[in-house]
Amino acid sequence: MTEPTLTLIVFLIIVALVFDFINGFHDAANSIATVVSTRVLSPSQAVAWAAFFNFIAAFGFGVHVATTVGKGVIDPTIVDPYVIFGALIGAIVWNLITWFYGLPSSSSHALIGGFAGAALAKAGVKAVIFSGFSKTALFIVLSPLIGLVLGVSLIVLVLNLFWQATPRRVDVYFRRLQLVSSAFYSLGHGTNDAQKTMGIITILLFNAGYLGETFYVPFWVIITCHAALSFGTMFGGWSIVRTMGMRITKLQPVGGFCAETAGAITLLGTAYAGIPVSTTHTITGAIVGVGAARRFSAVRWGVARTVVWAWVFTIPGSALIAAISYWVGGPLLKLIF
Repeated sequence: MTEPTLTLIVFLIIVALVFDFINGFHDAANSIATVVSTRVLSPSQAVAWAAFFNFIAAFGFGVHVATTVGKGVIDPTIVDPYVIFGALIGAIVWNLITWFYGLPSSSSHALIGGFAGAALAKAGVKAVIFSGFSKTALFIVLSPLIGLVLGVSLIVLVLNLFWQATPRRVDVYFRRLQLVSSAFYSLGHGTNDAQKTMGIITILLFNAGYLGETFYVPFWVIITCHAALSFGTMFGGWSIVRTMGMRITKLQPVGGFCAETAGAITLLGTAYAGIPVSTTHTITGAIVGVGAARRFSAVRWGVARTVVWAWVFTIPGSALIAAISYWVGGPLLKLIF
């Protein structure tokens, strides 16, 4: 294979940052849905708050997830610019489809599915590192369950601690605390989601020979990816905010605090372990757990079921789009660049 031109590398980095922007736009609901639905912050205040903490997550939580995406899911030796292109287009198109229908699907799994689909289109099943891919697939189930269990545990603990307090006092107290929990969650969101794009850009640079013999994530890649994600968050995906914050269950500030805290603990823990999980799955599980703990019927299970179906189809859907993009886009890129 001929060495990719610098122009092609720059073009693909731009496409990756477009994905990162759409990721922030699409997944803004994960960071702000609870704090908006409880009316602790206005929508404009909430996206600014979330975007700020998405960005500063760049400065303290490592790049374990980026390394997993770059080297642990697909055999890095078969990754070329055309595989990267197919993966990104698969993820971008899937995100736009689910955004259009207001479905909180996983941008993380759309990218992983896209990466796998494009790699399979090039080299078949030998392209997939099944140990890394199976770990990611396992957490499709585990991350919402962990979020749900933590959400239930936190709301039960809080209700027992404050059972003698008046509803007004609880509301005032947790409206303040929800600012802290939403910031904590946005740190987890920024840490987890920006690193997927970092992994894609880094493997592109590494295979093109721009990083030398050692695989590492350059600081400019870290900052640029966090900036693109934060900028996307500023625009918000309002149809998904309504699904996450209002249609699944009705939240009060105390419930919003517990859901965000449960989600943040899950995201930061998995990011430290280098496991690329879905922020969407995690916060949805936490919201469902908080709602069900207070009253089982408080959860609109029909809406939750629709969301779960979107999760199920994310990896195969984005993989199929990515494979088609690889077959069609690869020859076009070769002609252009």
